[in-house]
Amino acid sequence: MPKKIRFVFLFIIFGLTVDDARAVTLEELDAKVNDMAAENKELKEKVRLLESRPSGSSSSNASGLVQLNHQFSYDMLDATTRINRKELYILQKKQSGELTSDSVILGGAVTSMADYQKSNLDHKFSYLMRQPTVSNQVGREVSEAVVHSAQIGLTAAIGEWVAAQMDVLYEPEQSFGAGTNTALARNLLQMRRAYVLLGNLEKSPFYASIGKSATPFGLTDTVNPFTASTVWHAFGGLANGVTLGFLKNGLRLSFMGVEGGAQFRSNNTSVAGTAVPSRLDNFSADANYTHEFDKKTSLLVGTSYQRGSAYCQDFPITHFAACKDNNAAFDVYSQLGLTDLTLQAEIAQTENVWPGTFNPAIPQFAASRVTSFGAGGKYRMSLAKKPLDLSGEFSRFVAGPNGAPWEFQDQWVWGLASFIEPSVKLFAEYIHIAGYAPLNFISGGNVPTGQTHSDDSGRNDLYVVGVNAAF
Repeated sequence: MPKKIRFVFLFIIFGLTVDDARAVTLEELDAKVNDMAAENKELKEKVRLLESRPSGSSSSNASGLVQLNHQFSYDMLDATTRINRKELYILQKKQSGELTSDSVILGGAVTSMADYQKSNLDHKFSYLMRQPTVSNQVGREVSEAVVHSAQIGLTAAIGEWVAAQMDVLYEPEQSFGAGTNTALARNLLQMRRAYVLLGNLEKSPFYASIGKSATPFGLTDTVNPFTASTVWHAFGGLANGVTLGFLKNGLRLSFMGVEGGAQFRSNNTSVAGTAVPSRLDNFSADANYTHEFDKKTSLLVGTSYQRGSAYCQDFPITHFAACKDNNAAFDVYSQLGLTDLTLQAEIAQTENVWPGTFNPAIPQFAASRVTSFGAGGKYRMSLAKKPLDLSGEFSRFVAGPNGAPWEFQDQWVWGLASFIEPSVKLFAEYIHIAGYAPLNFISGGNVPTGQTHSDDSGRNDLYVVGVNAAF
């Protein structure tokens, strides 16, 4: 700063700061001026950097708008809760402000586990979280330490009304691919869900989505920390289609027009006598109501209907085979939420018999309707100031008359889960399974005439430990 200007500046400040009771020296004033000059230089540099950046109109996709939200990712990718209500969860998070307009949440989840399984029959293991194929499980005792699944999720909020979601899944343990779980066919990535969602609960109770998503049929959630309910395995749908929804004052209505033919899970209608998905001729509808007694107590009741379930093939039964006629299904469910306790129950059943459950070489067993039901509870406590869940659940799958080898498959699960972080769950389960009734060739057709690989005397015991970490 030039000396003359510096002198004048000091003089002015000196005149303004002189006080009869308290005065400052010229050295102190000089130090203050130096500090102000340094701050001024720093501010000018910040302004220069800001002015050198692109304008807001050209930087709407700036990296700052790509967010990480561990809890949101956990909830979206969790396979035990909100299974067919993820779209509604997105809308509710937009409404609460957690999912802001013109932002993207990038997340993922990995579930790793180890287990020990024991069967009373050679090569027959009924655990549905592990595809029960002979090529993967041999003998009467098996064990493993594996990645059960890995996911990548993207949720985008585009303006006030539009959102998009995609979920990429790696799932060698439950893949329909041929071979062992190290075969390439079982180690491919799939787009598990992908859809565009239109809705704004602040301005309208209506919403809509189009794409690949879980069908609105039943509750299909589980209180278990890891193992899915038999009801989900039997009736949990995944399909291409268009969904219309309504939510107001606790009432939720959902209708999904489902692509016909054989879909990804639990949906099949005849398309000109084939399973080719070339007509939008199937649908699923759900109505439920939630009453909140207070902030910690609520009761959910609901019912669902599906025009074309997966249980429509003639003998011999194989996955995704064509059907002559549709076989509708219905579901009734309820869930009670208390302060630390969750109780739920559900039953689903086909409207007509599953034709292929009649094996003409074993005529004493008539064709049967397919039924699945379950009930369970979960209690939350704390250990070392961390949430700890204790759970128990029973679920059953029924596909044959009394005495048929494919009559039933029961599943008992006792679980323990600890959240060491809000999005990291350590879990342990003991599972007992009675009956062996795999859907493919459930009543025979892949073994000598007059026989079936199903066996109602099968018994499995499993011990599972693992971790589910979302980010």
